[in-house]
Amino acid sequence: MAVTKLKEGGNAYSAEMDAHERASRDEIMSLQKQRLAWSLKHAYDNVAHYRKAFDEAGVHPSDFRELSDLAKVPFTVKTDLRDNYPFNMFAVPREKLVRVHASSGTTGKPIVVGYTQRDIDMWSDVMARSIRAAGGRTGMIIHNAYGYGLFTGGLGVHYGAEKLGCTVVPISGGMTERQVQLINDFRPDIITVTPSYMLAILDEFKRQKLDPRQCSLKVGIFGAEPWTNAMRGEIEDAFDMDATDIYGLSEVIGPGVAQECIETKDGLHIWEDHFYPEVIDPETGAVLPDGEKGELVFTSLTKEAFPVIRYRTRDLTRLLPGTARPGMRRMEKVTGRSDDMIILRGVNLFPTQIEEVLLATDWCGGHFILELTREGRMDELTIIAEARSESWDGRGLLDHADRVSTHIKNTIGISSRVQVVPPATLERSLGKAKRLYDKRPKD
Repeated sequence: MAVTKLKEGGNAYSAEMDAHERASRDEIMSLQKQRLAWSLKHAYDNVAHYRKAFDEAGVHPSDFRELSDLAKVPFTVKTDLRDNYPFNMFAVPREKLVRVHASSGTTGKPIVVGYTQRDIDMWSDVMARSIRAAGGRTGMIIHNAYGYGLFTGGLGVHYGAEKLGCTVVPISGGMTERQVQLINDFRPDIITVTPSYMLAILDEFKRQKLDPRQCSLKVGIFGAEPWTNAMRGEIEDAFDMDATDIYGLSEVIGPGVAQECIETKDGLHIWEDHFYPEVIDPETGAVLPDGEKGELVFTSLTKEAFPVIRYRTRDLTRLLPGTARPGMRRMEKVTGRSDDMIILRGVNLFPTQIEEVLLATDWCGGHFILELTREGRMDELTIIAEARSESWDGRGLLDHADRVSTHIKNTIGISSRVQVVPPATLERSLGKAKRLYDKRPKD
């Protein structure tokens, strides 16, 4: 699809962002070296976990001389964050936090992240930069259908859009019929939403017998879940719009870590003046050269409250040279993960979460599998759970299955179909149990 022609806005902030985005590769790397030295010292001096991890690895922030020295520093993983719940990973006193976000934490402890006012300002800056890279300009209306609350998506976009000088419609998720009504009535230029929910909005347009190509939307900024170029094509064709990809995760900042540029739509430019990326071999931990696919790792360069040092995202991608913003490297669209986490319609899900729910019943002995399928364009999850012999009633324990499905929806936030099968139905594994069967078509 032809890229939307957009005029430059009059916001002075646009010029400020241009100065960052026009920096040369050498200038970016020099700034990274400076900021990385500060971030390593800040984390070591103020977070007991990092001080212990550095000491045990025999490294010290003063050892850092070149960007390549970062490879000597130990990784941070998700369990480190959970083990330090709620505030022990913070590098500032709790009284200096102006906001806290958290993961759902439906089983076990959630991951808690915090922000100082400077962190919020930086987050607003990178989100404003992301919206601008996607085609947003001062004065445009943004229909923000990301969830508000502890989830970082809604408020992350909101503050960035206001920073850019846009008009924000903070509708959040759900109420699909109303989403379509406000799109038609308010005539927004941009929509920010998960790609799977955009398809639900498309279905509502069709249900109301409205032509989505005649609506006002020019740009979509889609993230929070992996999505394919095939889905991009469908959305762009259905709405006559440009669909761009955004990347972020709460542990690093929230949305706004990287953004696809509307000029090229060829991968996501990482805002490397704030987030230093590495790609590693998931098995060995060795840093891979640019262009090779592996696991994405991030180190924050400017965060005060919640610095992250070599955080393993588990997302699989590769680093590429910058194009639309030559000084900033790109990351390829995320193609999968190096662990067993599922991202279903924007919600993170581990098989262990389902296991805990099933084991809390009196009818399931813990044998289960998860099947991911795609019905039309939407990803679907089926949980196939095996009944205990003493509980099997010959009809699939339909009432129990419905209760489990409702509980998962209310606690984890995903819709699923629970199918109960007779005892000794599921294959037993002699080693690690294979829980997930991804039957979605490969694009």
